[in-house]
Amino acid sequence: MTPPTALRRASHPSFSTREFRACLGMFATGVTIVTARTAGGELVGLTANSFNSVSLEPPLVLWSLAQAAGSMPALSTGSHYAINILAADQKGLAERFAAKREGRWEGVAWTEGAGGSPLLAGAAATFECFNRSRYEEGDHVIFVGEVERCSHRAGAAPLLFHGGRFYTEHPL
Repeated sequence: MTPPTALRRASHPSFSTREFRACLGMFATGVTIVTARTAGGELVGLTANSFNSVSLEPPLVLWSLAQAAGSMPALSTGSHYAINILAADQKGLAERFAAKREGRWEGVAWTEGAGGSPLLAGAAATFECFNRSRYEEGDHVIFVGEVERCSHRAGAAPLLFHGGRFYTEHPL
């Protein structure tokens, strides 16, 4: 017997891509820079706010990347990457790594993490991940990383993103 959900499909969206993006922008997120190193040793980094925890045991996190992204080949085939959660004073780094530009690593302080992945100096937290699995969904790939090492900077204020703008925390 076929389960009832197998026969159903989602209705065609009643909204535009622009409306969908505006709605998604109402969910405040943290800001990360995902970093890795290619097989040839080149540094890779991109700003992402699609980060989430998955599991405590084993320690798993996820993030997603557009299939058309230029960094997709390096990130989908490499064994390791790092997720750097940015602190409030790292807005400039978030903007730098969100733009397509040459020399984005110039003057950026970092240390080498697991598998050669760069760990950004001053980050609020870092997760050094084994590239465990990937799932293609829509126009993105969901990456699941198994965390091998993590650290955080106690008391660091986070960089937040909401409605297309950067913010920092304000305790209620």
